[in-house]
Amino acid sequence: MYELKAVDKKFPGVHALKSIDFHIKRGEIVGLVGENGAGKSTLMKVIYGAYQPDGGQVLIKGAPVRFANPRQAMEKGIGMVFQEQSLIPNLSVMENIFLGYEAQFVRFGVVDWKAMARAAKAQLAKVKLDIDPATVTSKLSFVQRQLVELAKVLTLEERVEGDLVILLDEPTSVLSKEEVELLFKLVRELTTRASFIFVSHRMDEVMELSDRIYVMKDGEVVDVVERGGATAETIQHKMVGRNVDKQYYREHLQKPFDAGKVLVEMAGVGLPGRIRDISLKLHAGEVLCLVGTEGSGREAILRTIYGMLTPTTGRLSIKGADANAYSPRQSVARGVGYVPRERKIEGIVAGMNVYENMTLSQMGNHSSGGVLRVSEERALARDWIKKLSIKAHSEFADCGNLSGGNQQKVVLAKWRSAGSDIMLLDHPTRGLDIGAKEDVYDMIRAMSAAGVGIVLVADTLEEAIGLSHTIIVVKDGRMQKQFACEPGAKPTPFDLLHYMI
Repeated sequence: MYELKAVDKKFPGVHALKSIDFHIKRGEIVGLVGENGAGKSTLMKVIYGAYQPDGGQVLIKGAPVRFANPRQAMEKGIGMVFQEQSLIPNLSVMENIFLGYEAQFVRFGVVDWKAMARAAKAQLAKVKLDIDPATVTSKLSFVQRQLVELAKVLTLEERVEGDLVILLDEPTSVLSKEEVELLFKLVRELTTRASFIFVSHRMDEVMELSDRIYVMKDGEVVDVVERGGATAETIQHKMVGRNVDKQYYREHLQKPFDAGKVLVEMAGVGLPGRIRDISLKLHAGEVLCLVGTEGSGREAILRTIYGMLTPTTGRLSIKGADANAYSPRQSVARGVGYVPRERKIEGIVAGMNVYENMTLSQMGNHSSGGVLRVSEERALARDWIKKLSIKAHSEFADCGNLSGGNQQKVVLAKWRSAGSDIMLLDHPTRGLDIGAKEDVYDMIRAMSAAGVGIVLVADTLEEAIGLSHTIIVVKDGRMQKQFACEPGAKPTPFDLLHYMI
């Protein structure tokens, strides 16, 4: 139904796609895996019409096509559900669903909002989401926004002839197990009207959902695996070109933290509707992980420490100084760094290059009389590019064009180069491939060994257990249980789940 033949794509200094052959049949779910930088994102953008190939052919039902932009691809039934989500937060659900196609609801120059709401309700029913279409999108949960994205893509059914091809870019990256199961059930049901390309770094999910899996490395398809044709370990080896380190979470590098040096203390901290009576201490060299379900209060604790939320009760101190009324600027001055979950929205500035992003939080350290010392900034960036093996052609590379793993390294380098000794990490490995995750784990261990205190919201329970000195389970905004996590005596996922649900 949809096919790529010998597709090539080059950028200055990078051969991103090398003679790619790819096809998807009607009603099929095809997985796409590879390390960050393997070419997955570039391939998705070629399929979606955001990039035009430099060579090869794109065919639909055997006929060659060429898309100048994503809108042309959509007119041929190609839709995409983005990892970072493309919805506009301050618009209603129905406005987002029909964004760019509002003309069908205009009567004598006036939008018929009731008609739009009815049509949006019909689209939401396709994804089994029962919400008011007039709801402002920013009020939805992540999984609800993900389903609205899917409903938006499914409007193509009414606008195009023939079958749909829907690209799912890391759709499960921050979903709970139950939410993932619901999404998979929905995708399987939708194969009666669409084919799906599923991109994920969670190998178990790719193997569960996909009929076939394309494995990419260095811009090439290195294998196509049929369902049940390989193990997760075999596919991972093809992706990274080596065996995965058995000491995946670097537990052998875990050293005792400095119990005599408290960097952050919360005593009875509360914020109505978010957290209640939170009391904890973060020590130098400690990795303290907050575990809980989505909306449990973990992220609110991070944002309170960073100064984005102001507690109404209790006491927050950073390095012994009162921080109840801190702003993020004051927290940064105190040595606090924050790596947010939505790295493309809150972590980096796309359009700015690597060295500009790295020095964004410390521009005062690289300026004289209000003039930036650019050569100094560039030298710092080159040093960190080398230290962290960041894949960028130079410090002038646009951060928005880097792979997810390399963007995350830039964000971490921004804070470490500024001397931050308190790091708040919100899902730092979200959407990263196995190799990039290992790089982040190495950085976490190195920061801990250097005396940096780390508050972590991990991507999985296994990750939390493997990396932490201490785990605190949070439920409904309250602390439920604290676990010590010494090597060889760590809690199990079942121990944590008992207090999470």
